Amino acid sequence: MAQLTVRQVDDELVRELKLRAARHGRSAEAEIREILRNALRSPEPRMPFLDFLAAMPCDLSDEEIGRSDELPRDVDP
Repeated sequence: MAQLTVRQVDDELVRELKLRAARHGRSAEAEIREILRNALRSPEPRMPFLDFLAAMPCDLSDEEIGRSDELPRDVDP
């Protein structure tokens, strides 16, 4: 198995990691493995569709798009 070395980890972060490991009854090393496993196996959250649409840039005016506010409109079959 591979080994990882993480340098320059804040002392407070290490302390919190050790406390979390103790709460779960594991070593700090086992806790790090579990954190990595959970982070990489969980699906990434998807952006809601409306947020995706809102984030799309649009430089066209309503006239250029052909939008009409008149209702009702005829619909081609």
